Amino acid sequence: MFKAWFATPLWARVLLALILGAIVGYFWGEGAASIKIVGDIFIDFIKMLIVPLIFFSLVSGVTAIGDLGKLGSVGWRAILLFVITGQIAVWLGLGLGTFFAPGIGLDTSGIEMGVVPEPAPFDWREMLRSMIPVSPVKVMADVNVLPLIVFSLLVGVGILLARRDEDTENADTPGATRGAVAAVARAFDAGAVIFQKVTMVIMELTPFGVFALIAWVVGTLGLDAVTALGKLVALNYGGCVLIIAIMYVAILLLSRVSVTGFFRGMIDAIAVAYSTASSSATLPVTLRCTQRNLGVSRPTSSFIVSLGSTINMDGTAMYLGLATLFGAQIFGVDLSWADYGMIALLATVGSIGAAGIPGGGLVMMGAIFTAVGVPLETIAFVAGVDRIMDMMRTATNVTGDATVTVATATMLGEIDKTELASADDV
Repeated sequence: MFKAWFATPLWARVLLALILGAIVGYFWGEGAASIKIVGDIFIDFIKMLIVPLIFFSLVSGVTAIGDLGKLGSVGWRAILLFVITGQIAVWLGLGLGTFFAPGIGLDTSGIEMGVVPEPAPFDWREMLRSMIPVSPVKVMADVNVLPLIVFSLLVGVGILLARRDEDTENADTPGATRGAVAAVARAFDAGAVIFQKVTMVIMELTPFGVFALIAWVVGTLGLDAVTALGKLVALNYGGCVLIIAIMYVAILLLSRVSVTGFFRGMIDAIAVAYSTASSSATLPVTLRCTQRNLGVSRPTSSFIVSLGSTINMDGTAMYLGLATLFGAQIFGVDLSWADYGMIALLATVGSIGAAGIPGGGLVMMGAIFTAVGVPLETIAFVAGVDRIMDMMRTATNVTGDATVTVATATMLGEIDKTELASADDV
């Protein structure tokens, strides 16, 4: 029985739990609140991951860039494109959430919420000061995301600079100290991998958490909750389609790259990304597609695709903006323009910390909710359908990695467009 359970794909188990939970909640009514403890434990595990996953993933992501002095034209072009597309994506999510308001009209008075922090009046001076991690330990203990991100980035930059100095040391340097910085960098890489594995272990609890949470939500709020979740899923897919069909296609056209050839060449990677909901698992396929089917040189493709799988999460950034507004709407939290800016900043920079594995977005969601005062109970609503949305977000992320790779390679003349032409003729 256990073998059959684990042999079934996680997405299928989550979908089954979602359906069964909705049925149980509908017939059990408010009595379903008695099993909510199972979902609460699942959410607590997710909260547990916020600090270590962001810290190790961000530091590892920065050190993966390599020597800051050797990034050159490839690095800054790719990073600039990743940042621009990430910002456009998150503002698209905020726009969709504002215009369509999927959470408006849902009566949540029957749900007992935790304490929602009152947002302080916006003061740009105080915001700048709050970004400084005066006490990194306190920042981690309080799950204060923005200074945690700043601290993580600084640690990553410090490792790069120290590694550069270490590499230029003369042969007289004592052997005991040589390679020490590289060892630290490898330790952070290992930490990132370890917490990705921990996340995957916790994601195995998703079907049980989803069953309990959906039963509680439907039992307490009725089928209106299912309707609201349906709107959220539709907006998630719609936003991802807009990112691919408009933003990525525009980049390809500006790069004078065949759009049909690009998508024919990337179809294998997109299919794997959608089915696995993991950009990390899709990385080898993405590399093969960009090199063999799209004609990007191996060094350029290896660098940008690997970098993109770490820091480029356009689909996730869009969804984080959308989900934050969804939570604010269902719980009646008023968000200011300053909050919108904070969401855009955290969703773009924080998506670096959203590990390229199934469920990584849930961790970053909790971090952003905490920063802008949206109740973490929102996670209980979206956890049940997150996997369905994560599949499309991951396909978008992988398509974005390849788009930026092709665009940058075109600028530098590191692409053989005859490969694209052959893909177009298939």
